[in-house]
Amino acid sequence: MEIGLEYSANVEDDEQSVEYLVPVALEAVAFFFKHNAEVDAIDLLEELNLHEAVVNYVTKDTFERVCMYMISCSPLLPPPADTNYLLTARTIYRKLGKPAQCLPLSIRLGRSDLIKEDWESCTTRVEKAQLAFIMARQQVHMPELIDDDDEELKACMNNTNLSKNYLNLARDLELLDPKTPEDIYKSHLENTRADATLDSARHNLASTFVNAFVNAGYGTDKLMTTEAEGKEWVFKNKDMGMLSASASLGMIMLWDVEDGLLQVDKYLYSSDNHIKAGAVFAIGMLTTSVHDETDSAKALLSEYITENNPAIVKLAAICGLGVAYAGTNREEILELLLPIISDTDITIDLSSMAALAAGLVCVGTGNGDVSPVILQAMMERMDSELNHKYARFMALGLSLLFLGTQDTYDTIRETLKAVTHPIGKQASVLMQVCAYAGTGNVLEVQKMLHLCAEHLGEKEDQLPQAFAVLGVGLISMGEGIGSEMSLRTFDHLMQYGEPYVRRAVPLAMALVCASNPVVGVLDTLNKFSHDNDKSVASSAIFAMGVVGAGTNNARLAQLLRQLATYYHKDADLLFVVRIAQGLLHMGKGTMTVNPYHHDRSLLSHTALAGLLVPIIAMTNAEKLIMTDSHFLMYFLARAMYPRFLITFNEQLENVSASARVGQAVDAVGQVGRPKNITGFQTHETPVLLAHSERAELATDKYIPLTNVLEGFVILTKNPDYQEDEESL
Repeated sequence: MEIGLEYSANVEDDEQSVEYLVPVALEAVAFFFKHNAEVDAIDLLEELNLHEAVVNYVTKDTFERVCMYMISCSPLLPPPADTNYLLTARTIYRKLGKPAQCLPLSIRLGRSDLIKEDWESCTTRVEKAQLAFIMARQQVHMPELIDDDDEELKACMNNTNLSKNYLNLARDLELLDPKTPEDIYKSHLENTRADATLDSARHNLASTFVNAFVNAGYGTDKLMTTEAEGKEWVFKNKDMGMLSASASLGMIMLWDVEDGLLQVDKYLYSSDNHIKAGAVFAIGMLTTSVHDETDSAKALLSEYITENNPAIVKLAAICGLGVAYAGTNREEILELLLPIISDTDITIDLSSMAALAAGLVCVGTGNGDVSPVILQAMMERMDSELNHKYARFMALGLSLLFLGTQDTYDTIRETLKAVTHPIGKQASVLMQVCAYAGTGNVLEVQKMLHLCAEHLGEKEDQLPQAFAVLGVGLISMGEGIGSEMSLRTFDHLMQYGEPYVRRAVPLAMALVCASNPVVGVLDTLNKFSHDNDKSVASSAIFAMGVVGAGTNNARLAQLLRQLATYYHKDADLLFVVRIAQGLLHMGKGTMTVNPYHHDRSLLSHTALAGLLVPIIAMTNAEKLIMTDSHFLMYFLARAMYPRFLITFNEQLENVSASARVGQAVDAVGQVGRPKNITGFQTHETPVLLAHSERAELATDKYIPLTNVLEGFVILTKNPDYQEDEESL
């Protein structure tokens, strides 16, 4: 526009004043708003750096279009304009009394003062309950906002009823009957007896994982929870397999703290340390995403973290604390973990897992107490110890502290240069990757691609390149165009990259499309799963599991059955195929591991951290997942969440309402009142939502308290509704 051009020219020419342009521009803005051209008005104000002024022109008829446009522009703007746009949109929502729309923006901005402001701006208790549901999904735990005697609101924020509501959904969908691994494998459809060559302990271990993922959260299965089978099944495994078997109870009893602890209890007194360790890890797993008032995970796990316990039990207790308290930033948990990180007399695996657990607990906070301790541990350890396969988790723990914080890690990065061992470079790249996760920052993606393109010598450490590949996916995963471009880039890397780069490409694709089985991506991964390089094949098979996680995708199920036949003589790859089959049928097709939620606008840091642990482990699958560290798969419990829509009335009782579920359509900035979904079907709630789907109410009887129908939504009765309208 001429006004914008004039403004730009005058700003460049410092002598000229630009004040005279403002009144003209504001007149044009008023005209635009009067004639439904809100997008042009915002663009004009942006050119004059006056976007805050839009608040004065917004009315109850135009605010939704304006805010949607500003929020969707935010990722495309350079800092600090991107956060300013979000703040302006939040101001508009506040002006019109919409706390449930303000809260996701406050969470995205990462400011607890704004979250508190939103909470206090609620005029009714029901609105507070809706906010508590959104906070529980994002794992933002602020119990200080709620009065001590208000148990119902506490239950909403603590996610106490997640298990109960999940089982109600399962009952509605007739999914309560437990499934066995054989129901998933469907061996009768495979051409050969695929498992005949897989030694029985390995076969049982694969079945343990499949059983855990498929029956996750249901509280019943046919291997572990039945009295007769339970103990027998654990002893059908060997050593670390026993750990994974007893830990699988934590996955089966997911989110159900009371019954879960009763089930796990009998294994805590086992004379076998591996079984005991598995039960300890299970305690951490089943309390994930749920805060219970008694703090049972801390009370139980702090006993097992002390000196006089065997190393394997301590390791399990450390992992359990990390999974249970991810994102809480609690000092009393860090007091248990920090001494283990800094203790150089104990083995590197304990220190590394303690660093990872501390990273999970303080994920995305940049905690200044934890980072120096992990750095000190890296500097004090001998090179031979830092070569250990677990050392990469120390780097991951440090990086998770800065997840999504963008450029706040500079001082730590400078300090890492003092670490002479290659782990310094690994941690530096991983930290850069995590800091910009989900931002879509093009410049950072370019830096990662530069790293991938380097041709290193035989003796140079190539792991930073693998992390850089993951970085391309991790940075661009939050933004549609960036994700598509990254998938195209991965094709080039696969063709021309070094071996380490090629091995990481399928894992990066899994990050971009978690629980979103896009046909093109499945075909590409299926091609890579037959690669001559065994590491590429294992990464691709695992990536297929993550891409289809919790979707029951029939096409992918068929591809995995074909792979089971193809690799029936290769025990390692068949094991990974089985895990992928378990992931595909996770929660019998009711769950997601995608860290984005709230109509793909909010990134859950704890879920992303849970997803990153097994993906980083897969960068050295042969020494970790395929040998004795398969229990790292259970960190996925942090990312797993039901993909449902459940509606409540104002008394927080379940209520059924008809809802349309269809493919989400991007209607931002379009003229008129375009539809938000296409190809919809009408169902009664509760309903399941796939990754790219959106729901809207199909009745005027209720008004939802939030504009995004996902997870737990409270409906209030519409006072203007007349009964006969719908029957006509």
